[in-house]
Amino acid sequence: MREPQSDPEAQRPRILPTRTITLEVTEQPRHTHASGEGVGFRLTRTLSRHDTIPPSSRLPIEYRTLSLQVDQHATIDKTADAKAPKGAVKELSALDWHKISVDEALRRLAVAPKTGLDPAQAQRRTQTYGKNQISPPPSRTLRKVFGWFFGGFGSLLLIAGIVSFICWKPLGNPPLTSTLSLAVVLIIVVVLQAIFNAWQDFSTSRVMASIKGMLPAAVLVLRDGVQTNIPAVDLVPGDLVYIVMGQKVPADLKLVEVTNDLKFDRSVLTGESEPIAGRIDKTDDNILEGTLCVNGSGMGLVIQIGDNTVFGRIAKLSSEAPTELTTMQREILRFIIIVGSLAILVAIFIVIVWSAWLRVKFPDFINVPTMLLDVVSVLVAFIPEGLPISVTISLAKVAHTLSKHKVLCKSLSIVETLGSVNVLCSDKTGTLTQNKMHVEDAAVFDASFSPKSLREQIESTPSTVSENLRQLPAISCICNAATFHAATPEKEEHVIGDATDSAIMLFAHSFPFANATRSRWQHIHKMNFNSKTKYMLTLSKLMPTTDASEGLVAPLASWDSYQEEDLLLCVKGAPEVLMPRCTRVINPAGGEPLSLSFTVKQRIIATQEKWAAQGRRVLVIARRVVPHNLIPKDMDRQSDEFEALIEELNSHLIIVGLVGLIDPLKPDIAETVRICRGAGIRFFVVTGDHPATSVAIAGQAGIISNPATVHHFSDLPSADEDKAPVPEETEKRASESDRSSIPGDLQSIVITGAELDKVTPAQMDVLYAYQEIVFARTTPEQKLRIVQALQARDSIVAMTGDGVNDAPSLRAADCGIAMGSGSDVAREAADMVLLEDFSAIVVALEYGRLVFDNLKKTILYLLPAGSFSELMPLLLNVLIGVPQMLSNIQMIIICIITDVLPALSMCFEPPESGLLSRPPRNTKTERLADWRLLLHAYWFLGAIETICAFSMSFWFLQRRGVPFSSLALGFGNWPGLTNDLLLEAQGVYFFTLVIMQWGNLLATRLRKSSIVQQPPSWHINRCAIPAAILALSFGIFFSYVPAFNDVLETHPIPVEYFFLPMAFGLGLLMSVSPVVLSGQDLTLLPSRLDEVRKLLVRQNPTGILAKMAW
Repeated sequence: MREPQSDPEAQRPRILPTRTITLEVTEQPRHTHASGEGVGFRLTRTLSRHDTIPPSSRLPIEYRTLSLQVDQHATIDKTADAKAPKGAVKELSALDWHKISVDEALRRLAVAPKTGLDPAQAQRRTQTYGKNQISPPPSRTLRKVFGWFFGGFGSLLLIAGIVSFICWKPLGNPPLTSTLSLAVVLIIVVVLQAIFNAWQDFSTSRVMASIKGMLPAAVLVLRDGVQTNIPAVDLVPGDLVYIVMGQKVPADLKLVEVTNDLKFDRSVLTGESEPIAGRIDKTDDNILEGTLCVNGSGMGLVIQIGDNTVFGRIAKLSSEAPTELTTMQREILRFIIIVGSLAILVAIFIVIVWSAWLRVKFPDFINVPTMLLDVVSVLVAFIPEGLPISVTISLAKVAHTLSKHKVLCKSLSIVETLGSVNVLCSDKTGTLTQNKMHVEDAAVFDASFSPKSLREQIESTPSTVSENLRQLPAISCICNAATFHAATPEKEEHVIGDATDSAIMLFAHSFPFANATRSRWQHIHKMNFNSKTKYMLTLSKLMPTTDASEGLVAPLASWDSYQEEDLLLCVKGAPEVLMPRCTRVINPAGGEPLSLSFTVKQRIIATQEKWAAQGRRVLVIARRVVPHNLIPKDMDRQSDEFEALIEELNSHLIIVGLVGLIDPLKPDIAETVRICRGAGIRFFVVTGDHPATSVAIAGQAGIISNPATVHHFSDLPSADEDKAPVPEETEKRASESDRSSIPGDLQSIVITGAELDKVTPAQMDVLYAYQEIVFARTTPEQKLRIVQALQARDSIVAMTGDGVNDAPSLRAADCGIAMGSGSDVAREAADMVLLEDFSAIVVALEYGRLVFDNLKKTILYLLPAGSFSELMPLLLNVLIGVPQMLSNIQMIIICIITDVLPALSMCFEPPESGLLSRPPRNTKTERLADWRLLLHAYWFLGAIETICAFSMSFWFLQRRGVPFSSLALGFGNWPGLTNDLLLEAQGVYFFTLVIMQWGNLLATRLRKSSIVQQPPSWHINRCAIPAAILALSFGIFFSYVPAFNDVLETHPIPVEYFFLPMAFGLGLLMSVSPVVLSGQDLTLLPSRLDEVRKLLVRQNPTGILAKMAW
């Protein structure tokens, strides 16, 4: 048979993102079925709100939520007119795969439904169609290059370089070599910054690409009659792909087999929040079917791959849209705006002073080229040229550290957001627990057994009793989605399925008759467990080969009114969901079931609550015999009517028994919770499990301090009661790390999803003021509402989870954290993935705070010498007429060489002791560059360095016979001052700053800790001391090598002028600072060491000194 024609676009190299289902057709002239129907949607670009990196370059297949999202607010025709060729729209409207029958689709693609493609067919189609990869969006290289050169301070520096060239020629008279050198150096700085910006983009892309290798995307296909796992990129048209809950659909598929509960989430394309049912037949004319399987299972026929998919064609219609800045990017942009504005204001001030006063009164002092160079000097002085390099190195260091701890981030800057988190909401199963369940207890009515004792009871009791007891293990294996595989030479016996089903299957398998029982029942309908219904249901009939002479097949009993064609409906699930559907309960003493009276029900509930309080997950197992005449034989079992009928029949059930499962806590959880709570983070549990079970697990983990004193919904104030905490008190409590300060009546609470729906707005404020909250029996929608409610109360929320039901809340949280072993859907929605231990979140929290701390240290180090102390020589030159004590070239050397190396060493500072004992950063009040940091940088460190540097240079001139009195108000008339003396004095000023920065480095490398606690040793930060020595070496190199003296106008200085600045550097740690202690009168406290200041801040963290500390 002839295979489909090749689309030439499919031959381009592609990167596979999330795909769609039942979607589109390869253009084959002999099979064209144009519908001519428009599709209403608008194309927009969507990224994680924290991500600013084009997904094609940073996000691998596993994490690609979708570069493009389809929205319902405009028509595709309008979008296409503006952004894409009209042909692409016609291709979309002409697709007809969703309209044709399964047989027709199989015929078109020449595939046998029972065996799939053979290896030869697959190989030929791979050669014809290429890999299942979609080409990335346009790289927009010119825009990137423009950003590399002109982003941040680049535009100001480039303008400064151009002005310097102009001052050299044609304005220079005569042209000065030093001016040309300044211009060239400024251009080199711009180029170097662009290189580092480009390297950051490249390195981030490389880090994200590594995730692809660590989390391979594989799919289960049917080839040559055998189920085979293959990489998703190797799919070809005609492959038969198995689809299961939680799996991402890897290509455009035509459904050929489905379960009744198969549903897909297509919100990633259309924005629809409700999943749609997967059906073999066409449901509507919208070809954009679901992209993520959120329930059920099925099989799909691959109809398109790569660029020929509907998503691939929609990608042609896309255009770049602006993306939201991350928290860190906003902080850096704010800093750039502050510094850039100050530089421009001072430059304007100098121009005004020159034009209005100096040019008139002292016309020979500053000419036009000199004035322009002064403006350039202002820009050079204010701009910390080393900041972009420091940011790049810092992020790269964090990425390397986190990758070693198996923490993968979609955006590196999301780590800083995690450092600001003050509420951590965690799922229970698979996140706090090991997701390795086993059945610990079983009960028939209120008679409790261990698995072993139940087995012995069945074997030793009369048939009238055993036929009742054996129903529990029998239905446990019938109503079960797990599959048991016996031992083979290659593998030990094992179970394939989710944790709950696997545990119950192993429990049933321990009974000798269970496997034989399961093989005798054939499912005709199945509804898998999901977080909304909270139960699993099967409808089965006896196999035709069952020998009637063998007697009743379990779980049938002698008291059942069973006829040959009757059906068995089995169900297992949450007690509160199934008990209202039950009317009777199995009698463990034998005989007919007991009526489910109030007293009987309370006895069952008592067993359930007892187990739940011990941390068990309790499930009810029930069943009923369905007379065959209640289900019409001609009813389509794939129809919605059949599904509604099954829902109606799911009543009048007989409770067969209870099973109590235990999922052990992960060994590192208790310590992880303790650290997180010590860091001022409120740790909440948000789960779909029973409240008693959830509280028990939370108590074991340390999330609940005292499970015996937990409040409930009834303890919240009613509508007519006073509102308990005011918002300010609530926010204060949320940031406190000492639980002893929390009022006892607002310590712990457990609330169910049903109760959450009843909470009033006034009660909501009280609820979210609790320090320890367990949300139980929650739906995905309620999890999302919890996240949004916390965010509305100014909380920075991190949500962890691994299941399909966690995806909406993971996407909505400020930082969504998925488990590496979780579902594709959860990893798709999250911002960060923990590949191994949950304890790695502690590392991520610590380094999130460390990134922010180290950037503050870097800025604080760069500003005093690289900004304030460079600006003051220029201002004094203009305002009081003294010589400029620091040349423009020396400013540049400080900014890009001598200051950058120690600043980069700040990026390698490890976390300070006590970093995770501080409360989380308040993103609204604690900024990267706030008034406290600027005050400390300019008026404390900067003022000291400037005064010392001026004193050294003027003292040098005084010793050479040029007193300060002959320089002040000279405005170019400085008797006795030669050019060589000025160059030498500038060298003294330069080296004073370089050496005093050693003291600045030691003072600012720690925010809170003492230098004694964390000295700059080789084992703690092996870069700090070498960087400081290397910075001085570069200064000596440019000042003492004769070749640079003429070109850069530098000059060597006597060695005696090196030692006094070393004492000044220590003076930065031996200064007098005003200290105001809370609760005391305003006093001046002589502080001999900066260490004393830090000590006072640590001892009195709420005092005014602490509030003024950077």
